[in-house]
Amino acid sequence: MIERYTYPGAATPRGPYSHAVRAGDFIYVSGTTPIDPITNEYSYGDIQHETRLVLNNIKRILEASGSGLSDVVKCSVFLKSGVDFAAMNEVYAEFFGEQKPARTTVEAKFANTTMKIEIDCIAYQPK
Repeated sequence: MIERYTYPGAATPRGPYSHAVRAGDFIYVSGTTPIDPITNEYSYGDIQHETRLVLNNIKRILEASGSGLSDVVKCSVFLKSGVDFAAMNEVYAEFFGEQKPARTTVEAKFANTTMKIEIDCIAYQPK
């Protein structure tokens, strides 16, 4: 069974997609951008600010799905500039610590040319 979730308290999706989709024991979190969940507006800043906001949003979505960051098995990180990799990585390590999921990081061109980062992930959480 496939379940699709959109959660109150998380930034409103900017398109026709769900915050997360559960397929069996896996939870797929959509690409998450630096949107302040209180104002529902983008919150631009340096890469560390945007990374922290994105990962906190992912954390909220996972928790609403009955999961958490320790259940993440794979992240895809998209950076506007590869120059930001080290600074992003510092914040990323704060969130995942010893629970290191597999990860891909690529430089990407965004439709929103101001934001610096987008992250999606897959978590494993048996029902």
